[in-house]
Amino acid sequence: MSLMGTPFFVTTIVLVVVALLLPLLLWSRIPGPRIIRYVARLVMLLFAQAAAITMVFVVVNNANALYDDWDDLLGTGNHVTSAANLGADGTGGKKMKDLPKVIQKFKDVSDSRMGDGVRQTQLKGAVSGVNGEVYVWTPPQYDDPRYKNKKFPVVEVLPGFPGSAKAWFGTLKVNEQLKPMMERGEIQPFIIVAPRTTLLGGKVDTGCANTPGTINADTWLSFDVRKMVLDNFRVSDKPEAWGVAGYSAGAHCAAKLTIAHPDRFHAGVSLSGYNDPAGVGASLTAKTLELRRANNPLKMLKRAKTPPPVALFFSGSERDGYRAGADIQKAAKLPTTVQVKEIPADAGGHNTAVWKEQVPEVFRWLTRQLTA
Repeated sequence: MSLMGTPFFVTTIVLVVVALLLPLLLWSRIPGPRIIRYVARLVMLLFAQAAAITMVFVVVNNANALYDDWDDLLGTGNHVTSAANLGADGTGGKKMKDLPKVIQKFKDVSDSRMGDGVRQTQLKGAVSGVNGEVYVWTPPQYDDPRYKNKKFPVVEVLPGFPGSAKAWFGTLKVNEQLKPMMERGEIQPFIIVAPRTTLLGGKVDTGCANTPGTINADTWLSFDVRKMVLDNFRVSDKPEAWGVAGYSAGAHCAAKLTIAHPDRFHAGVSLSGYNDPAGVGASLTAKTLELRRANNPLKMLKRAKTPPPVALFFSGSERDGYRAGADIQKAAKLPTTVQVKEIPADAGGHNTAVWKEQVPEVFRWLTRQLTA
């Protein structure tokens, strides 16, 4: 039974009802010695609490898309087939133009919570060694004959940790919010791509980084997923046509990937992110001081031999993303540009409702930054 499916949710509701009825019907009717009656009543109370906690968890998980399936919840899933040392740029010396095309089969997503038009494919990353699902949504103009020769800009969207690749569609409603804006011409018609980011078992956050021998998450997101989109959709390979956006741990990834790969991404959006990977204790990149420094976007920007030609957008409250963005804004030099927006501390905190409200503003900003 699917963790996020309706049958499991209905099952938890039935269990709660049963857990409430059992004490009402049996409390004073339990036969046997006093100790047996006490134990039976205690079991009924514990069952009621467990059923209620399970139902609340399912409601929260469905609303925020934290765990996709039982493997993600239990930390037993592993989407890594190999993790070779791919060097500083994460390509292992390979160039996209020299690799065979990756032609994928897509199927329509049946989850109604994700809205219309989302398609899914299972991608085996030829360079990263990662195997995971990727969700793609194309704008209303994509199938319009008037746009048959047009190449579209692309935005990869990343969830927090824990987090599901479905979250931007199912929780933030990015496609439902943007479709009418695209039809009215308020924003560009973007292709939205949501790749899996929970890749390791044991409830470990990859930090969207390459860790030889363990995971090549950076290469998965910045190379393999990018190549798949290039090979299957009408998009440009120029970095000016590519952006990446994320919230929470995904925000940290978005800033890091944009700064690390200005040859692949031109714009990065960080919603309630952080610079120091220690912001998520479960992150691989938080394990040592060396890894923390190597994967800190602020330190990466300061180390760059020349300022990368990228645009960055940060938002969050003072202690939840704003300060991280302000520090990068202070360190940035042209052609790097940085915009920082402070969200009031009482606006809702670190949650998907706050980030959902920012979707229109984020894509207006991306419209000004990206060109196909």
